[in-house]
Amino acid sequence: MGRRMAPLTLDTVADLPKPSRQCVFWELDETAAARAAEAGYPDFEKEAWISTVLLQWGPCGRLVYVDDQPVGFVMYAPPLYVPQQSRFPTSPVSGDAVLLTTGWIEPAHRGEGLARMLLQGAAKDLTQRGAKAVEVFGGGPAAVGGDGSTQAAHDHGEPCVLPAHLLESVGFTVVRPHHRFPRLRLELKNALSWREDVEAALERILGSVRVPTLTGVAPA
Repeated sequence: MGRRMAPLTLDTVADLPKPSRQCVFWELDETAAARAAEAGYPDFEKEAWISTVLLQWGPCGRLVYVDDQPVGFVMYAPPLYVPQQSRFPTSPVSGDAVLLTTGWIEPAHRGEGLARMLLQGAAKDLTQRGAKAVEVFGGGPAAVGGDGSTQAAHDHGEPCVLPAHLLESVGFTVVRPHHRFPRLRLELKNALSWREDVEAALERILGSVRVPTLTGVAPA
């Protein structure tokens, strides 16, 4: 089984799952996302956003392939390029951090060590580009349901959020508490030292993401 990673660029954006290519929740503000949805071209806006970030900052994610088939991805960018982050009650993201927005591993390929491979690849990429940490808006119990699932949030049109308790289990720490959307931080050097025993938690983190509506509901 051949495994490899590639940066997210205009050459590889077509390898994102179709729902993710058409979701611009993180990339556009609420008004622009609504216009894109009404016009029926969210995938074009997604590519335009990736192109802008690529030219001004560099690749904004990583994809993982098994036998040349894309089976997972993770996306990230400086908060300046993620207008949706300002809607979260625990914004702004720290000035020295890159914002982790979303990611995914196909269910058929979980249990193969790909989540750790993907996220450590992203951490290595960001470290080489001078970043010190990643931050993420996690979902607390009021956002993801008391059992830790994300279904409750998505049933009500909430944006996709990663479960805070799982993020904490792999080394993220809460830097700004909130009952629904705490902001968490991970020093990149800690991600690079992840061992095999965190794999299950990492897979649950990347497996929890569901694509939201294009506009979503303003976090509160």
